[in-house]
Amino acid sequence: MGYRAKIDGMRGELRAMNKAIPEVMKGFGALSQAVDAGPALEAKTREMVALGMAIVQRCEPCILFHVEALMKAGASREELAGVLAMAIQMSGGPGMMYAGHALACWDELAAG
Repeated sequence: MGYRAKIDGMRGELRAMNKAIPEVMKGFGALSQAVDAGPALEAKTREMVALGMAIVQRCEPCILFHVEALMKAGASREELAGVLAMAIQMSGGPGMMYAGHALACWDELAAG
């Protein structure tokens, strides 16, 4: 299964959770909006932090969503590589494996 299909599948799962636990999902959405509204960090920087944390936490769905968001925020592949390098430094071998998913996802999405 390709990364785009994984992202789309996860979006479907999130829609189902929205129906099952709407108040929880609304609360998480409000938290996300508050973070996005903060003036201290621009969107690209926030996504770089989120992607690095997703790699260190080994959350593949999070990695895929934040790679996509980082692309939409205007990051370059070189900036992505910098995030991946830092995540590997902070998490060692397991982080390297998940960083590989992030790079492959970027390359698949960039190819269209």
